[in-house]
Amino acid sequence: MITTLLVANRGEIACRIFRTCRALGIATVAVYSDADAGALHVREADTAVRLPGAAPSDTYLRGDLVVAAALAAGADAVHPGYGFLSENAGFAAAVQDAGLLWVGPPVKAIELMASKTRAKELMAAAGVPLLAPVDPAVAHAEDLPLLLKAASGGGGRGMRIVRELVYLEGELTAAAAEALSAFGDGEVFAEPYVERGRHVEVQIMADAHDGVWALGTRDCSLQRRHQKVIEEAPAPGLDDGLRERLHTAAVTAARAVGYRGAGTVEFLVTEDGRPYFLEMNTRLQVEHPVTEAVFGLDLVALQLRTAEGEPLPAAGPPQPAGHAVEARLYAEDPARDWQPQTGALLSFEVPDEPGVRLDTGYAGGDTIGVHYDPMIAKVIAHAPTRAEAVRLLARALERARVHGPVTNRDLLVRSLRHPDFVAARLDTGFYARHLAALTPAPDEAAVRLAATAAAVAEASGGTAPGTGGGTPAGPARFGAWRNLPSQPQLRRYRSEPDGAEYEIAYRPTRDGLALGTDGACDGQTLGTDGIRVVSAGRARVSLESGGVTRHFDIRGHGDRRYVDTATGLYAFTALPRFTDPAERTEPGSLLAPMPGTVVRLAEGLAAGAAVAAGQPLIWLEAMKMEHRILAPATGTLTALHATTGLQVEVGALLAVVTERPDHAVVTETASAPAEETA
Repeated sequence: MITTLLVANRGEIACRIFRTCRALGIATVAVYSDADAGALHVREADTAVRLPGAAPSDTYLRGDLVVAAALAAGADAVHPGYGFLSENAGFAAAVQDAGLLWVGPPVKAIELMASKTRAKELMAAAGVPLLAPVDPAVAHAEDLPLLLKAASGGGGRGMRIVRELVYLEGELTAAAAEALSAFGDGEVFAEPYVERGRHVEVQIMADAHDGVWALGTRDCSLQRRHQKVIEEAPAPGLDDGLRERLHTAAVTAARAVGYRGAGTVEFLVTEDGRPYFLEMNTRLQVEHPVTEAVFGLDLVALQLRTAEGEPLPAAGPPQPAGHAVEARLYAEDPARDWQPQTGALLSFEVPDEPGVRLDTGYAGGDTIGVHYDPMIAKVIAHAPTRAEAVRLLARALERARVHGPVTNRDLLVRSLRHPDFVAARLDTGFYARHLAALTPAPDEAAVRLAATAAAVAEASGGTAPGTGGGTPAGPARFGAWRNLPSQPQLRRYRSEPDGAEYEIAYRPTRDGLALGTDGACDGQTLGTDGIRVVSAGRARVSLESGGVTRHFDIRGHGDRRYVDTATGLYAFTALPRFTDPAERTEPGSLLAPMPGTVVRLAEGLAAGAAVAAGQPLIWLEAMKMEHRILAPATGTLTALHATTGLQVEVGALLAVVTERPDHAVVTETASAPAEETA
């Protein structure tokens, strides 16, 4: 029996596993890097052990330190979570060699499935259908498009789509470098890229007594950068025959490697319904909650029990009921090439409604750093039908309060309501086709109305602090900070992150407008677009415009103003009444689009070098992804401040290119235009 469990992970999955441990009476141990010293998973654990350093390679990927931490804390078992060392056979062996119980599959099963190339060979021998591999060295135009994939690891890293042969060499180099950095293995292979394919997977659970369950299907087709964004169970639109084929293939894969515990077998399903084996993940998946919701199971509890040697219930798994959908809330800006975002998560609240589940590793006040994945949380909705689950999830996300870094929340809501998603027309190209429509320019009138609400709240006694709402202490007067209440009052705001500026003007009545003890005021008309204040307090404002009354909740954090409405969030920076002279940036400056680490410079790059417009000059790594900084024009590199290994903040000056259209430039190996920032 497990008495004390160490989770060799961080964030959301560590908190998720701790929740089950508490229900089972198991003590918990966390490990943490210096960057995670105050993290939620550390606060929730019974005991925590420091791993000195911040980078994953120095901390969560150091199996020797994690095993030592388990022994020091008196743990008798280790759960790897997902990512990091979860599919590392050497780590699993080290855990067992130290006399600890490994909550995961046998070492041999991990070894067999760790390399996608070896796993495909094994599955072919077991009769599971596969896509034919392509040797990149002899690839021809008729083999295109190709998908390059890292042989080890996952999460979209080391993965590239190649549509033109001229880009193949450069993309192979980039994929291998990213795979080596992420997984310590630079092996990359190629296979045909299937247009409009669906990513469908089967959850399996196996014990040490020859019991193997296939716990239904999941659709994970909505992806960005080959990483999942929205997942659901069961996968919609599969006929009974196809569903049975997938279940059978998954069970066959598990039995072929003597599997035990939780695992996932992933397939690519073509438009005409042909399934092909992709890979087997020998761990718990990020999206496991949708399966838990549909089957009414706790998969972590089953992992712990099968690790202790218990058999799966002889009666088999419960019958599935209803439909579940999960959305991953990321700190990233989809409208700006999915750039990761960092900073303080000032407020974070998701409605606690029946059928809605929140799995997160953050709370309001925590900081999202540069070292780890940008996922803030998973929000899951379960309902009797798919349509109801999708509606419930979209509304829960819409009503959530997420103040701080830019997130993909609005994209998630629009995705769930997109006609193709509603109709279950799903494939991995969804965002490539629809991203522009899902990230429209802000509605000018709606943003101005939200800015007006922020101005009214400030005029009513200052915006409520981020820690809570409330009303001004004692009576106040609308616009009372001025001695000339008959004069127009002005407030200026900059909308974030687009940078548009709004000036809100209003004129108080002759006597001002007294606030009651409840902080409300009525009847004030602003001198802007005929907007009428229905009620106003420092935390909540109701405005009437065009005969429709809308409610706004306002919170302030420093000079930031966050305005939550029934349909989303508006963020502003309060500006001084008079514009300060703007700091000038030298033309041709290359600025860091996000915090990160410089991992590479173009070969031979130095001040005085000739560069071509669009040429990759600097590679910046942030949150496990590489981003290329391109030359904005053809000319000369007149300054270079970036060096390999340099950690930079957003906006840091990396280099300067002086434009010279007639300058001769030496051409380099072509690179595909993916994940680029000019």
